[in-house]
Amino acid sequence: MSSTESPSVSAASVLPKVAPVRVGEGERLRSVGLPGVTLSIRSRPPARAGLPPALYVHGLGGSSQNWSQLMAELDGVVDSEALDLPGFGDSPPPDDGDYSVTGHARAVIRYLDAAGRGPVHLVGNSLGGAVTTRVAAVRPDLVRTLTLVSPALPELRVQRTAVPTALLGVPGIAAMFTRMTKEWSAEQRVRGVMALCYGDPSKVSPEAFREAVEELERRLQLPYFWDAMARSARGIVDAYTLGGQHGLWRQAERVLAPTLLVYGGRDQLVGFRMAAKAARTFRDSRLLSLPDAGHVAMMEYPGVVATAFRELLADTAGTDGGASGAGATRVSAEGDVTVQGAGS
Repeated sequence: MSSTESPSVSAASVLPKVAPVRVGEGERLRSVGLPGVTLSIRSRPPARAGLPPALYVHGLGGSSQNWSQLMAELDGVVDSEALDLPGFGDSPPPDDGDYSVTGHARAVIRYLDAAGRGPVHLVGNSLGGAVTTRVAAVRPDLVRTLTLVSPALPELRVQRTAVPTALLGVPGIAAMFTRMTKEWSAEQRVRGVMALCYGDPSKVSPEAFREAVEELERRLQLPYFWDAMARSARGIVDAYTLGGQHGLWRQAERVLAPTLLVYGGRDQLVGFRMAAKAARTFRDSRLLSLPDAGHVAMMEYPGVVATAFRELLADTAGTDGGASGAGATRVSAEGDVTVQGAGS
């Protein structure tokens, strides 16, 4: 695995210089060159040698920074890495311009193959949940467990609050939206995103808000920012319409890895009603229901999510990552845990 650029021209070699990405205390950030894509990898030095590896994949418009709190909570439990999908965070666009769910999954697989860290505890949020579901279905050898936080799996009745995000995938809409909102400040944009993604935006600290504004200001300077958003949104919509063996729900049925499902009762982007279907579909599932959480539970309730994740690892310790039939663990925001049979 090389972290140097190849002699040929790639997207990474023609990008403008912008402010550096924030690296939190105890974190490291590095760039990894792979065939057709360059990925930025955020990590924390493992608390001790021999910890099992974990990889985190963010959602639409997010970045590896979305996982910083959860990674810190899991110090001493796993050897954590979070990647920036192509075109997001500090990763440049893919050379082939493929922002489909399959394209993003291919980037994750290329990294895991090159790093030789698999099988990993794979964690995904929103778009990252769809991506990691596909990875787990097509490359079960790379996935020890799967944790999905509000995964973007197809819904027959999409919530009205999610429609504007989906419309970004319509050709021309992103450009029109950019023109219509050109006078909006980064602060206004961040407040809008937090109102959409958090169950209670007032809980976001002033420091976290300021850091989010600084990151958005940086990314708005990138010429491919809106293109990456629009094409990735289109990729989600396209994945929703796929049927047959390539459909995301069909692939979810094929996932062998023990799976933790996390759904928020105030999620405006992924319907909370989909939690029951997901628990029935993933063959070895545990469901964490957080009534007051929004779309990014790992940022709103990192301690609760970390507790459920540790219990998943404890339940599956000594297994080979295949279906164990252990059933579904349901954990409330207060930490109450009950175990029910899978598919109940």
